[in-house]
Amino acid sequence: MQLVREIEKLLGHENKRVVQQLVGGANRSRQEKALKKNKPLIVVVTPGRIAKIDEIDELLSFHFQEDMHWILEHVGSRSACDPLVVQAKSVFPLESLAHGTDYLSRRTSNSSSDSNLQPQATHKVDTLRRCVHALEAQSVIAFMNHTRQLKDAVFKLEARGMNAAGLHGDLGKLGRSPILKKFKSGQVRVLVTNELAARGLDVPECDLVVNLDLPTDPIHYAHRAGRTVRLGRKGPVLTICEEPEVFVVKKLQKLLGKHAEALR
Repeated sequence: MQLVREIEKLLGHENKRVVQQLVGGANRSRQEKALKKNKPLIVVVTPGRIAKIDEIDELLSFHFQEDMHWILEHVGSRSACDPLVVQAKSVFPLESLAHGTDYLSRRTSNSSSDSNLQPQATHKVDTLRRCVHALEAQSVIAFMNHTRQLKDAVFKLEARGMNAAGLHGDLGKLGRSPILKKFKSGQVRVLVTNELAARGLDVPECDLVVNLDLPTDPIHYAHRAGRTVRLGRKGPVLTICEEPEVFVVKKLQKLLGKHAEALR
């Protein structure tokens, strides 16, 4: 809605119907009728309304290649060509990401999406459980990259007697709210989530962040780590990785200009 308001300011009131919002939590049929009637040139959307995902910038992530193809197939023959990525003080072609900051995305895109946890993932979940007990952490957010493995991790934690819950895009708005309430009230000790759910997550009482899967780039690492340092507080961030993943962690440290203590 902020974007819509800013665009309306730029276009002027007389061109108000040129832009339209398409968001979740609003009447879908009314939005569809307005689209057909006004035929706006600019549509500001939440991907959850059109492709069952949340963060628009995440559309360029490897996680959503299928969703992106689905969207492009439905926007008609006049869809944008040669898209550009715009960051503060820099503009560069989208395809250049394949040779730059997206190296971690390509690395993880070949990972298995099996519903059953792989041995490596099982080991990480066991390590997570032991770390939570050792650090006496009462409010933990653990990050994973794939929803199916996320659900299996929650099942395994609960089977071992730990109060855990999953927060992911499949739940929808109504499904996420009670889980967040339980986490904030202390009924859930470990909240296993993914990048999408982390963006708007404000949980001041979180005392430990754990990366079960490596973030795809330094920006995502910062978003995750920020969950445990709200309001200027300090908080630990634990990254559980296997030997083949160590080089990625070192690369992240270099890009972030931070040093992480290695524990074995």
